[in-house]
Amino acid sequence: MTDQNELIQEKSWWKRNWKWVVPVGGCGGCLILVILFIGGLFAGITSAFTNSTPYQEALERVNSNEQIVELLGTPIEKSGIMQGNLNFSNGDGEADFNIPIEGPKGEGRLYIVGEKRNDEWTYSEMEVRIDQNNEVINLLNEGLDKPEEEEDF
Repeated sequence: MTDQNELIQEKSWWKRNWKWVVPVGGCGGCLILVILFIGGLFAGITSAFTNSTPYQEALERVNSNEQIVELLGTPIEKSGIMQGNLNFSNGDGEADFNIPIEGPKGEGRLYIVGEKRNDEWTYSEMEVRIDQNNEVINLLNEGLDKPEEEEDF
């Protein structure tokens, strides 16, 4: 006769839970990989913009422009996600993007349009639009700074 007080051996944690651990772990792992991929892609694109010559030159001009410094304060830094295009092909390039910027006193947006030919960048547009008063400050022709006028149609 067997003793009724014998211990019944319990299944291991893995044997009891594998049916939900495998799908949840697999889906969770895939989700983490997708998030890491998107984050890496975003970081790479952002790095390409911030390391570009047009971005560097434009921010240098912004921080050395007395009118912009007075309106936004210092330091003036990028404050959000850049929008636009930056293309390179066979040593030539094109830039057409805008960058939200801010200082302690206010915010604005920096617009840059240019092209690179024979290792030299030329810009057709480089200006800052101040959010508070819609003023447009041209960074290409430092002496021609003027507020943007609205047209009535």
